[in-house]
Amino acid sequence: MNPISLLDRLASLDTNTISDALDFLGLPGATYGLRPLWDCPKIVGRASTIQLGPKADAKPTVHLISPVIDAVTADDRVLVIAGGADGISCWGDILANAATAKQIRGSVIDGLSRDIEGSESIGYPVYGRGVTMISARNRVIQIDSGKPVQMAGVTVHEDDFVIADRCGTVFVPADRIEEVLDLGERIARRQDGMVAAVRAGRSVAEVMHDKEFEAIAVR
Repeated sequence: MNPISLLDRLASLDTNTISDALDFLGLPGATYGLRPLWDCPKIVGRASTIQLGPKADAKPTVHLISPVIDAVTADDRVLVIAGGADGISCWGDILANAATAKQIRGSVIDGLSRDIEGSESIGYPVYGRGVTMISARNRVIQIDSGKPVQMAGVTVHEDDFVIADRCGTVFVPADRIEEVLDLGERIARRQDGMVAAVRAGRSVAEVMHDKEFEAIAVR
């Protein structure tokens, strides 16, 4: 199936629904702590993974993340950046402008961002653990890209699917996306029906009984 149509389906859902679908399937992917760093829109795309780490010497290096941005040729990318250090930035407004020029959909950082007003001013979505003013220069370097990374305890591979909104960030393995979407769409329909039932006066205890949720996984 065309990945764009999968992205459209994913975009029609939210992180709560995708997290529930992963739970039903026994899959990891939902994270805690990777939240919007300004009042930014939801992002949905495919992961371009980047691994950061501490700089061990004083030799000049190419600025972290910039080679990955330069290499992007598709319009479905979300930068998934692992290895952030406490108190130190691994994202900023110059990178945000470069990413916007490449039609990158947003960044998810297991770490911190500086210059967050710069990202906000151009409407570039940034999700992560928080903000700082401390530069990464001479403190953090890019170690690798395109390889599996750990994001808040979840292993994310290049081209995995990403959805992030006000509740947080969820990663979906690329080889399981269709079954996750199929189940997520059933969950969304069932939950819409449950809301309608409560509004119509049905007992919430009855509507939210475990058996009602278990029935979601049954076609």
